[in-house]
Amino acid sequence: MSTNMKNKVLSGLFWRYGEKMCSQGVSFVISIILARLLTPEDYGVLSLLNIFIAIANTIIISGFGAALVQKKNADDVDFSTIFYFNIGLSFFIYAVLFILAPYISAFYELPQMTGAFRVLALSLIFGGYNTVQNAYVQKSMQFKNFFYSTLIATLLSGVIGIVMAYNGFGIWALIAQHLISRFASVVILQITIKWHPILAFSIERFKGLFNFGWKMFATGVINTVYNNMYSLIIGKFYSAVDLAYYNRGKQWPDLIIANVDGTINAVLLPAYSQVQDDKKMIKAMMRRAITTSTYLIIPAMAGLAAVAKPLTILVLTEKWLPAVPFVQFCCLTFAVWPIHTANLEAIKAVGRSDLFLKLEIIKKTIGILTLVATIPFGLYIMMIGRFISSIISSFLNASPNKKLFDYSYFEQIKDITPAIIASLIMGGVVWAITLTSLSPFVMLAVQVVIGAGLYVALSLLMKIDAFRYLLDTLLEVVKKKRS
Repeated sequence: MSTNMKNKVLSGLFWRYGEKMCSQGVSFVISIILARLLTPEDYGVLSLLNIFIAIANTIIISGFGAALVQKKNADDVDFSTIFYFNIGLSFFIYAVLFILAPYISAFYELPQMTGAFRVLALSLIFGGYNTVQNAYVQKSMQFKNFFYSTLIATLLSGVIGIVMAYNGFGIWALIAQHLISRFASVVILQITIKWHPILAFSIERFKGLFNFGWKMFATGVINTVYNNMYSLIIGKFYSAVDLAYYNRGKQWPDLIIANVDGTINAVLLPAYSQVQDDKKMIKAMMRRAITTSTYLIIPAMAGLAAVAKPLTILVLTEKWLPAVPFVQFCCLTFAVWPIHTANLEAIKAVGRSDLFLKLEIIKKTIGILTLVATIPFGLYIMMIGRFISSIISSFLNASPNKKLFDYSYFEQIKDITPAIIASLIMGGVVWAITLTSLSPFVMLAVQVVIGAGLYVALSLLMKIDAFRYLLDTLLEVVKKKRS
């Protein structure tokens, strides 16, 4: 990797990770306060609403943002063309959801959803605007702007949500928090970035971007529908409360994935794209991304699964204890996430959106069959089925890259085996502490200290390369900031 590219990637990682850590940290604290003030029923209803919002939002944002980032010479005409298309599409989808809201509410036998759904869906319009802003920031690798916009929007919306929840607004506190966060992010980026839409729309440019983007769009829709299928099934065949426990169980593993793996891959896509003709360079970057992210994520998932019970009692109170098994199942599933994302980002960067789409169709077919087969056996068997499906999907994601970059799945597994072994040892020791009679606070403190210390010690003993790389990179970043 050239020095210039390495500096861009390190700077991008610094600001992107800073943004994720600060915003997710603030969001985490806010969500804890709201979880204590509100009921699982409130969260369950919002979870159902968010399923449909997430699918609709994917239709708006998927594909064309990635197409702008992937295109080497994208200019203001390209960005403005996609901007106007997204705005028009977002208004159209909002109108469709506005009409469908009563029917969706009737399907789930929750008539109170109708008005809330129509208000929450306004966030789609902000998302249509925000997509091109995000693509511009990512394309130019100006990740500092993400830091400020996300942090300010999160703080502002969180304070308003807490005040409303405290004053008894229930689910409307959560809806207000979501809307204000999206709106504030758009306004702040509009002020801080240099790009603004011009009066231009090119059919030819749109066709060129559509050629890459429609496959990414289809992939995004398939992926989002699939990821929300479990919530759809739980909400229909079980209850809104069960759905709240499931979504709360996902929240902490999701937080780790967003902060670590999401940060790395958000920076790597534009970096991959700039060297897309150099396959050896991409392989080296992929290897580094996989070994680094798994070194951080696998122990985090192992540790989180082990401390789930005392953590839930302390942070959310005992009314959320039914969420603990879902935390543990989701930790298993998300542990292999770095293999998914690093391979897929490389495939996207070299313009193989056709291959990307084929992989998603195959994986989601397997996943749906697994889901259908496990529904009759209860929620926990459904979770085990999802983990097995995730393992199969990681193999499928990596399989094309043996030919594209000479980096096979088994070579990838070999690269991350030391981190897996160290994580399993650490996780086992941390879990054993739960068998003691310590209070939840003391137990959690002991688990965190012993777990972190043991993992670092094992990293040194086993001479894990990712540990040394992260330490050297941290020292380099600190040195640059000081100078």
